Amino acid sequence: MTFSPAIVGTGYAGWVALKRTQTLQTKAMVNSAEIRRDEDYFRAKIGSVKTADDLMNDRRLLKVALTAFGLEGDINSKAFIKKVLTDGTLKAGALANKLTDKQYQKFSAAFGFGDFSTPRTQLSDFADKTLALYRARSLETAVGETNGDYRLALNAERELVTLAGKTSSETTKWYTILGNTPLRTVMQTALGLPSSMGSMDLDRQLTALQDRAEAVFGERSVSQFASGDKMEKLLKTYLLRSEIATYDSQSSSASAVLGMLQQTAALARNRGL
Repeated sequence: MTFSPAIVGTGYAGWVALKRTQTLQTKAMVNSAEIRRDEDYFRAKIGSVKTADDLMNDRRLLKVALTAFGLEGDINSKAFIKKVLTDGTLKAGALANKLTDKQYQKFSAAFGFGDFSTPRTQLSDFADKTLALYRARSLETAVGETNGDYRLALNAERELVTLAGKTSSETTKWYTILGNTPLRTVMQTALGLPSSMGSMDLDRQLTALQDRAEAVFGERSVSQFASGDKMEKLLKTYLLRSEIATYDSQSSSASAVLGMLQQTAALARNRGL
């Protein structure tokens, strides 16, 4: 991507600066030649796409479609993507329903090739909805090239609000987070839980998340993050903890190097060098 966002500073202070300029930076990105060409092409062509094969046969459309759901890395896995789309999501045995990453399920449901006789690509607002996701994901990707923590925070800000507002049970919402690597990373870090908890069985992981959420944020629910204040606290805590972890890692590495240098110097002195 040719667009390069302005990232000023690091840590939480840099995040605050990014959020302050996010609207302006999104406008600048949308007006960049590459994004504008992709959007214009998508609007002009998506209405003619009525089957999964139609989408597979147009790499440019497929790139926009996959990027909108954070799946752009699968652009060369056409047989797999076609299976995800043609199976749909309404059948219990559909591939998208079996995959841990639920972005595939969202992707398949959004297009509706395997679920309806008339796919969603024929709806008047399909292009607008898909391109809104494409812009958001594209900005996150561009930001991530400079700061991976900010990319995860932007993704969590968007995805968690949607998840928190769903009518599904709290248990289902927590399991959705556990099955979504970017959201899981943000939540685990913010709650001060180690990555090694992934070796625990799912029920114990669920309990650990709920207990820590109650301790840190005052409630055991995912729904609490529909609140702007709770979301802001979550992201602030994530970024501060991530910054501390990075500092500790760098300090540990520096100490190890210093120790090696001191050991080498001591050996040289002992040998009379």
